Amino acid sequence: MERLSRHVLGHRRTVRLVLVLLFLASGGAIALLLPNMTEANQYPGLPAYEANQQILDTYGTGGYERPFVPVVTLPPGTDVEDVRDDLADAFAAAGTAAGARVVSWADTGDPAFVGDDGRTTFGLVFGGPVEQGGLPGSALGEGGQLTEVVVDAMTPLLPPGATLQVTGLDPLATGTDAGGLNVPVKLALTVLAALVVLAWAFRSWLALVPLLTAFTAIPISYIGLLLVSPFVTVHETTVIMLPLLGIGIAIDYALLVVARWREERARGTLGDEAVHAAMRTAGHAVAFSSGAVAIGLLTMIVLPIPLLRSLGIGGTIVTATSALVSVTMLPLLLSWVGRRTHGASVRTSRLDRDGSGAWTRWVEGVVHRRWPAMIASTLLLLLLGGVAVNLNLDVPASDDLASAGPGRDGLDTLTGAGVPSGTLASFDVYVPPGTDPDALADDLRALPGVHGVAAPDDDAWRRDGSAVLTVLPVEESGTPGGRATIDAVVDTVPDGVLVGGNATQQIGYVDVTYGTFLWMLGLVALVSYVMLARAFRSLLLPLKAIVMNLLSFAAVLGAMVLVWQWGWGTQALLGIQADGAIGTFVPVTLFAFLFGLTMDYEVFILSRVREEYDRTGDTRLAVVRGVARTGRLVTYAALILFFSFASMASGGELDVAIFASGIALGILLDATIVRSVLVPATVVMMGRWNWWLPVWAARLLRVEPSPLAPHGHPTTPEPVAEPGRVGVGTGA
Repeated sequence: MERLSRHVLGHRRTVRLVLVLLFLASGGAIALLLPNMTEANQYPGLPAYEANQQILDTYGTGGYERPFVPVVTLPPGTDVEDVRDDLADAFAAAGTAAGARVVSWADTGDPAFVGDDGRTTFGLVFGGPVEQGGLPGSALGEGGQLTEVVVDAMTPLLPPGATLQVTGLDPLATGTDAGGLNVPVKLALTVLAALVVLAWAFRSWLALVPLLTAFTAIPISYIGLLLVSPFVTVHETTVIMLPLLGIGIAIDYALLVVARWREERARGTLGDEAVHAAMRTAGHAVAFSSGAVAIGLLTMIVLPIPLLRSLGIGGTIVTATSALVSVTMLPLLLSWVGRRTHGASVRTSRLDRDGSGAWTRWVEGVVHRRWPAMIASTLLLLLLGGVAVNLNLDVPASDDLASAGPGRDGLDTLTGAGVPSGTLASFDVYVPPGTDPDALADDLRALPGVHGVAAPDDDAWRRDGSAVLTVLPVEESGTPGGRATIDAVVDTVPDGVLVGGNATQQIGYVDVTYGTFLWMLGLVALVSYVMLARAFRSLLLPLKAIVMNLLSFAAVLGAMVLVWQWGWGTQALLGIQADGAIGTFVPVTLFAFLFGLTMDYEVFILSRVREEYDRTGDTRLAVVRGVARTGRLVTYAALILFFSFASMASGGELDVAIFASGIALGILLDATIVRSVLVPATVVMMGRWNWWLPVWAARLLRVEPSPLAPHGHPTTPEPVAEPGRVGVGTGA
C-alpha cells in the first residue's frame, strides 16, 4: 500500500484526471443502466415459477398472485339457490372491473364455495400481475387497492339485504406497499447521520473528507455495474440499495485512513510521509477489509436466484470501488491538506496520539475479567441463536395478520360459516394440452387436506387445449398441514402438469436457496480463512473470527424471530405489526451482508492488535493498545452503517423493514457484544497461540512465519514493517 501511495503522489495529475473522468462517466453509466434493469423477481428452473409464468402468459391472471376473497352473506331466509343469477352477475362484474379471473358457486355449482348455513358464499378473484419487484419476501398488501374495485363493482348487483366483505392474505396484511424505498429521503437521512458522527469523531472540517470519498465512489461503482450488466441480470433493488450500502462502506474506509493519518501527524510524522505511513497500515486494513466484505457478498453468486446474484455482485462492486477510491483519492486529499498546513498539526489531540482513554479503561476491565466477560457474552449470543430454530420462512398465516379491520371481519364471517381459512391460500394448477382436467380435478378432490377444486370450463379457465384448476386447501400454506397439502398435490399430478401458486413458489425458492446455503457457508468460510490467515499471520485467529461471525449471525436470526415473528416491540418501535414470518430471502442475504460487514470490523481491530504485538511481543498489551486505538473508530463506523440501514427500515414496507433492521441490528450487536467484549477477552485467553504460524503454513500463504513463543515468554518483538513488506504492520 505504501508503494501505491507513493505511485499516486508521484503521478498526482494523472490520478486526479482519471478520477474526474470516471466520475463524469458515471452519469452516462447510470443513464444507460436504468432503462435496462429489471423489476421482476425471476426464478428460472423453479417448477412453481415456470407454472406461474405459463398461467400468466396463457390466461393473464393468477399464478403467483394470491386470490382476493369476496364473502357474500345473504339475508335470513334466503338461500344461494334463490339468487344464483344475481350472484353470478355480481362476481362477473368484479372480474370485469378488476381485469381478473373469478370463480364462485354461481358459475360452478360447487358446494365447496357455500358455507354450512346455505346463505354464506364466496368467490376467488385472481387479479392481473402485480409487478414482483423489490425483495422476495411475502410482499403481502402489494395489491390492496383491489378490495375497493371489487366492492364497488359487486355491491349494486347483490340481492337486497346482502352484505359484502372482502378478505384474503393481502387485505389482512400488516405492512403496506409504501411505494418503494424513497431513496433520496433515506439517503439524505443517512448522510445527515453520517455527518453528525464524523463531526463528533474528527471535530474539524476533516469530517467532510469521508463524505467526499463516498460521493465519489458511489457514482463510479455504477460504471462497474454497467460493465457486468450484459452478463448478469441487474435488478432494480440492486440499483436502489447500492448507494445506501456504499455510503456506509466508503465512509468506513475513509474514516480508517484519515484517523490513522491524524495519528501519524500527532506522532510528529509530517508531510507526505504521514500519508505513506497511514497507507502502509490503514491502507492494508482497507484492502483486507474490502476483501472480507466482497467474499461474503460474492458467495451469493452461487445461488440460482437472479435477484440475489445481482445484489451480491452490486455489493461487491461498490465495496471494491469504495476501497479503490479510498487508496487513490485519499492520498491526494491528505497530501494536499498536509501541504496547505505547511507541516503544522491538523487539530490532532491526545486521542490521535495515545488512543481513547475510555476505551483503554474499558478493554482493561474486559481483559481483567475475561472469563466472566467471555461466558456472559457467549451465553447471550447462544440464547439468541437458540431462538433462531423457530425461524419461519413460510407465507404468513392469517392468525398472525391483522386482528381487526374489514379483512379480518370477512375471514371471521367465512370461518363462522364453516369454510376453512385455507381457501385464502388457494393455488392454481396448469394442465397442458393432452391431459384431462376434469379427471385430474376429481383426483385432487380426493386428497386429504383439499376442501375443493375449481374446474370451470369457460374461456377464462380453458384455452388452446390447456386448462387451469384452482385447489382450495383446508389449511393455509403457512401451516404444516397446508404445506403437506401442497406436497400431496405436487406428488399426485402427472408429468407435464405444473403446480403453481404463491406459496408453492416460495416453498420451491426456500428449498433451492437453502439447499445450497451450506455450500455457500463453506465457501465463504474457506476463502475468508485463507485471506485472514494471511492478514493476521496466524492459524487460530481466522478460525476464531469465523466462529464468532457465525455465532453473531445466529444471534441476529434469533433477534429477528423475537421482533418480526413474535412481535416484541415491533409495533412500538417501527409502527408495523409483525406477521409471524420472516421473508424468504432474509437469512441468506443477512448472512452474505453481515459476514462481510462484521468481518470488516474484525480486520480493523485484529490487524491493529497484530501490529501492536509485533512491536511489543505482549499479547495483553497488544489487545489493550489495539482496541484503544480502534474501538472508537469501529463504533463510529458501525453507527454510520447502522443509520444507513435503519433509514431503510422505516416507511412501512414490511419485507424491506425486516431485512434492513436485521442488518442494522447485526452491525450494532457485533460492534458491541462481539468486538468490544468477546474479541478482546478471547484473544487474551488464547495468549501465545494467537500468533502461531508455522513455517509450512507461512510458505503456503507467502508471508513470514510466526513461531510459537515459549510458555510465559513473549517472542522477541519484531520491527515495524519496512515499506512493501507483506503481512506485517497491516494495522488500522
